[in-house]
This record gives sequence, structure tokens and C-alpha cells, in this order.
Amino acid sequence: MTTPEAEQDGDDAARPEARLERAVRAAEQALIEYEIAVETFRVEVENFSRLHEQKLGPLYARLEELDARILEARAARSGDPADRQRADEARARLAPIPGVEELLHGWMDGSGLFPEASAMLTDQPVRPPQRVRPSEEARKLYRDLARKAHPDLAQEEKERRRREEFITRVNAAYARGDEAELRELAAEWAKGPELKRGPSRAEELYARLEWLAQRKEMLALLAGELEDSAIGHMLQLAPDDPDRLLDEIGQGLLAQVSERETELAALLGEAGGEGTGAGGGQG
Repeated sequence: MTTPEAEQDGDDAARPEARLERAVRAAEQALIEYEIAVETFRVEVENFSRLHEQKLGPLYARLEELDARILEARAARSGDPADRQRADEARARLAPIPGVEELLHGWMDGSGLFPEASAMLTDQPVRPPQRVRPSEEARKLYRDLARKAHPDLAQEEKERRRREEFITRVNAAYARGDEAELRELAAEWAKGPELKRGPSRAEELYARLEWLAQRKEMLALLAGELEDSAIGHMLQLAPDDPDRLLDEIGQGLLAQVSERETELAALLGEAGGEGTGAGGGQG
């Protein structure tokens, strides 16, 4: 005795477009999973870049200042024009950019300076940056919402626009690692309308498959750009604990700062000793 499910499967297999429909469904799900992975990596790269700048930027600046002072001390000792040129070039790289006030438009909105910009300009503590990677709960909520509400699952333009607006909010909450907002969005989606998909014509299915392939190719290019970036390379060095990598880099930079300070102190001490010796000879 055949079951209703078996009869339905037989009916589906008999339709010419059934195989295409299965291929489209599989391609849609594969694309969504891939897009989730790419978006997760993009968030991590952006957060890592921000953390890298805030935590390590002052150390890089200190190293550059010490390097310039070391070159200046060497030039003062040697009197060599080539040494003086290298010192001047290093100092010039640290000089303020002319017209820097014109760049402040990138640090403010209609309400004034962004909080972080204001803090940096007034020597106040900068708001602690968020971690590189959202929590596992946030990642779980995001993946679940992306799979359910992804715009690529829509077959009608009105529904697609609704999903795009909703996913934009989901992406923003995920980038902030806001678990509470992601839970609220999940509840909102559960209450919303869900369109039932009807059978598609073979021509539409072919077009759909082609669009999915193009979309995946575009995502692959984006993923490649993220992976090939300097921050992407660094992030891949410690994929399981990127925050720890920053601490390790910071420790290395601190060691370099200490070495430079020791070198500079030795140069300045030698210069002072030479000056004292010369003065004593004249006396």
C-alpha cells in the first residue's frame, strides 16, 4: 500500500521541472550558508581592525617616535649629512598633516563629534572596543535568522524588500553582538507573515539557478578580498582566539619599545659623556 507521501514524491518526480526545483532549493540553502560564513568573517575582520587600531595604535606611534629620536641622536653624534637626512625624513613622517581640521568632517555627524573622536581629541579614555567575535549565542541567533528570513528565499518582489529590510537590522545587531536585540528580532520574525512558495516554471528556475551562481561568485570575490587583506591574514593566524593574538602582538611591541628606549638612552648618554669629556679637556 502506497502512502500519500510516496504518491506525492511520485507526482513530483513525474513533473519535468521537479528536478530543477530540487536543484534550486539546494542551491539556495548552500548560498545562504556561504553568505552567513562570509558575513561572519566580515564582522570579525572589521572588529579586529578596530581593536588593532585602538589597542596597538599607541604602541606603533611610540615606536615611530623612538625611531625618529634614535636617528636624530645618531645624526647629532656623527654629523653625517646622510644621517641627518634620514632623521629629517623620519621626523617629517610624524609631523601633523597640513589642513587636518578639514578632515574632521569624517569624525562627526549632525550632532557633533563622534564619542570616540571627541575622547581622543580631549585626551579622555576612549570607549572600550567590542570583542572581535560575537558570542556563540549571538552567532547561533544570527545563523537561525539568516536561514529563515534571507531575501534569496523570496519569490515576489514585495516579500524580498520586506526580508531585505529585516536582514539589514539583523546584520546590524549581529555586528554589535547584541544578543537581546537578536532575540527580539527572532520573536518579531516568528509573528510576521510567511509567504508560501508555489511551483515555478522551468524558465524561472533556470534563471534562478543562474542568479544564485552569480551571487555565489560575487561572495567568493568578497571572501577572497577579506582573506587577502592585512587584517584578514592576521585574523587567520588565530582563528579560534583572535583577541589573544592582539595581546601577543601588543607584548611584542612593548618589548620593541623597551629595546628602542634602551638604545636611545645609550645614545643620549654617550653624547652627554662625549660633551663632558670635551669640556673637561678645555678646562
